[in-house]
Amino acid sequence: QMQLVESGGGLVQAGGSLRLTCAASRRTFSNDYMAWFRQPPGEQREFVALIRWGGGDTYYDDSVKGRFTISRDNAKSTVYLQMNSLKAEDTAVYYCASGYRFDIVPNAYDYWGQGTQVTVSS
Repeated sequence: QMQLVESGGGLVQAGGSLRLTCAASRRTFSNDYMAWFRQPPGEQREFVALIRWGGGDTYYDDSVKGRFTISRDNAKSTVYLQMNSLKAEDTAVYYCASGYRFDIVPNAYDYWGQGTQVTVSS
């Protein structure tokens, strides 16, 4: 079992930055993957970015590439999502998730955090 706790959401103006944090309750393994998803109001959950704990390999959705950066601290079992140049369309509840394979669909992930709200005002 694993519990994930997100923090760092809030209200920010367009063009601003936020850093989200996701802390895992137990040690992670090199072949585990951690991902960030988001769910805009009235829409389905969508992939944002992922990282592999072992090698730090990353992958991003095109909509955030160049603006968001995913990183991890293995010693703290914590993953971060640095979000720069935020846009109104980035407004959503952001979730972190843990899984065992490289995938961008929510069903591939076994553990989820409770979500943190990010609101970008235009």
